[in-house]
Amino acid sequence: MRQDSSSATQPVTLYRNPKSGHCHRVELMLRFLGRPYVTVDLDMANGAHKQPDFLVLSPLGQVPAIEDNGVRLADSNAIITYLALRYGDGPAWSGRTPVEAAEVQRWLSIAAGEIASGPCAARLVPLFGAKLDHDLAKARAHALFAVMETHLDGRDWLAADRPTLADVAGYSYIAHAPEGGVSLAPYPQLRAWLARIEALPDFLGMPRSPALA
Repeated sequence: MRQDSSSATQPVTLYRNPKSGHCHRVELMLRFLGRPYVTVDLDMANGAHKQPDFLVLSPLGQVPAIEDNGVRLADSNAIITYLALRYGDGPAWSGRTPVEAAEVQRWLSIAAGEIASGPCAARLVPLFGAKLDHDLAKARAHALFAVMETHLDGRDWLAADRPTLADVAGYSYIAHAPEGGVSLAPYPQLRAWLARIEALPDFLGMPRSPALA
C-alpha cells in the first residue's frame, strides 16, 4: 500500500516519546508506507514539550509532532491520516467506499476515546505515575476489549478487508495493555488481530515494559 512521491525530498522528522503509543502509531504508519524518517526523543520529564520552540510545532505541547518538507503537524490520528494521503494509497488506508470511510472514522474516534481512557490510561499509571483512577481505566479497557472481541469474530481487520488507519490507530495501546494491568488472555480474537498486524511487512514494535497482567 505504498505510493512513491517525488515531492518527498527529506525524511520526516518525528518528535516523540519512545514509550508513547500515540507516537508509536505514527512510527508504525511511516514504516508501513516505507517513508524515511528520523526521530527526536523529547525530555518530557524536564518539560521539553512545553518549550516555545516545540509549541510552534504542537501548540498543546503534546507528542507526537512531525515536520515534513515544510508541513508541521501534531495529533497522532491527524498525522497518520496525512501520511496515508500524501505517501500511500489514500483510499486503501482511509476507506474506498462511504461505509469503509465511516468505519475507519469510527475506530479513529474510539482510539481517541475508549482506547485513550481505557488501556492507554491504565498504562500511564505504572509507567509514568499518572494520577488517574487505575481501576476505572482497567474496567474501561476490558469493556472495550469485550466489544472488540465480538467485532473481530469472523473478520481479520477492524474496518475493511485489509489493514487501514483503524488498525494502525488501535494497535499500540492494545498490544501493550498488560503493562497497565489489563490481561489479553480472555480475548483470543483480539490477540489474533494483534498477531496479524505484527506479521505485516515492515512492522516495528514499541519498546516493552514489564507487564502487570
